[in-house]
Amino acid sequence: MSHSTFRKRQREQTQRERRLEKEARRNQRKTETPLLPGSHAQDDPDLAGMVLGPQRLHEEEDSRIDGR
Repeated sequence: MSHSTFRKRQREQTQRERRLEKEARRNQRKTETPLLPGSHAQDDPDLAGMVLGPQRLHEEEDSRIDGR
């Protein structure tokens, strides 16, 4: 009976150590990575003016769909 209690205690200790290591890694990543601003579209001229969501069709595609 005491053998299983010992194994359980060992397993719990291992789980506790892993949890603490994970928490330490998370905190380290938070401090190492710079805070990202909300939007990069203003910084990148290729992305300026892009709008999320469904995009308007080009004029060629419009004419084929409308039968012009």
